[in-house]
Amino acid sequence: MPKILVVDDELSMREMLKILLKKEGYEVVTASDGEKASQLFKKDHYDLIIADIRMPKMDGLTLLHRIKEHHPHIPVIMITAYASPDDAILAMKEGAYDYITKPFKVEEIKSVIKGALEGRPFVDKALEKQKRPQDGFEDLVGKSPAMLRIYDIIQRVAPTNTNILISGESGTGKELVAKAIWKNSPRRDKPFVTINCSAIPENLLESELFGHEKGAFTGAISQKMGKFELAHQGTIFLDEVGDMSPSTQAKVLRVLEQKEIERIGSKRPIIVDVRIIAATNKDLEQEVISKRFREDLFYRLNVIHIYIPPLRERRGDIPLLVEHFLKKCSRKLGKDVRGISSYALRTLIDYDFPGNVRELENMIERGVALETSNIVLPESLVLSHYKREGKIPKPPSIPPQGIDLEEQVSKFEKDLIFKALDMARGSRMKAAQLLNISFRSLRYKLKKYGIS
Repeated sequence: MPKILVVDDELSMREMLKILLKKEGYEVVTASDGEKASQLFKKDHYDLIIADIRMPKMDGLTLLHRIKEHHPHIPVIMITAYASPDDAILAMKEGAYDYITKPFKVEEIKSVIKGALEGRPFVDKALEKQKRPQDGFEDLVGKSPAMLRIYDIIQRVAPTNTNILISGESGTGKELVAKAIWKNSPRRDKPFVTINCSAIPENLLESELFGHEKGAFTGAISQKMGKFELAHQGTIFLDEVGDMSPSTQAKVLRVLEQKEIERIGSKRPIIVDVRIIAATNKDLEQEVISKRFREDLFYRLNVIHIYIPPLRERRGDIPLLVEHFLKKCSRKLGKDVRGISSYALRTLIDYDFPGNVRELENMIERGVALETSNIVLPESLVLSHYKREGKIPKPPSIPPQGIDLEEQVSKFEKDLIFKALDMARGSRMKAAQLLNISFRSLRYKLKKYGIS
């Protein structure tokens, strides 16, 4: 049974935590100030210490320093009042496991305590105990129902030679899915060749795809093999295939139908054996209807369709992705950043990520680069322009069928509350001042909208 020491000068807080934690199966000892707590942990062993920052005689920061001097491996969770976020951040840099702001939700503190006792910074250890379904799928990370469906499709289609179309917004990881298919296919020992059809000018794309002979056009000073030749017996990944010109689409269709190409400037056909995986962030069916994409090519590519949902539709994957990117970026930058504070993680979970997984990875890399402690704090996260510049979205237009005014007003109010809390670094008192309302009013609205 884990033993927890609770340190707080408020009797009501000590009693509340003691009752709560005993119900959870923990052994609990309490102390009313830092001096008494210091005497207790010298005499006995504790698996976890929860301490208020502001206390008489000896404050929480001094207590934290003493604990870390003698028992550096004991996790310490700091409790801070709404008016002391700077102290909380200092506590994190001094080695605190995490901090919780008063008033807090019961589920919030239970989750943080569970993570601390399991010895895993800020991510549920139980997730790692289970065999991850994406093992062997490159850098794909996630356990949401949508991702589990994608893993299942990959396992079923990878052994075949079927052409595949992957769709989804930019930054969702379409190339990672393509690589996972290749890695689990019989062609895994042959080339995987990537070409971004939107990144190459139209007049050069055909040369990149099919190659050219010496002197075929101005600047063709030597013979060049195209991507299809380079991918022979392997897999070619056509990223942003919806941006190809009609003439290039026709030539790609010929490859699919006749299994051969011709270099620019040559009439000699070259046999190629390639599996095509295409990807797009466009609605290709709509592109076909609009006559911007060939219908016959669309059906040739779209034998199997894999849709990757945006990150905002699978927020439950964000903690796993954060853990993955923390490890990756720490190795890359040569730093020892092992976790993220619960408040910073909640900020990420509540964020919509217009740039999807790519934006999250960039955000974590910046956070690791800027962080001076071994934990990413809210102040190290840089959100999008909407967050940075305080831009308020324009109210939606009213459709012919009308709108739900109360719902729209509530959403607008909720967005402003989140913005105020971001600007105040989580301080409810400062957020109330920014919104020009009383602290009691803000507390009511936080409860109303379920904002922890």
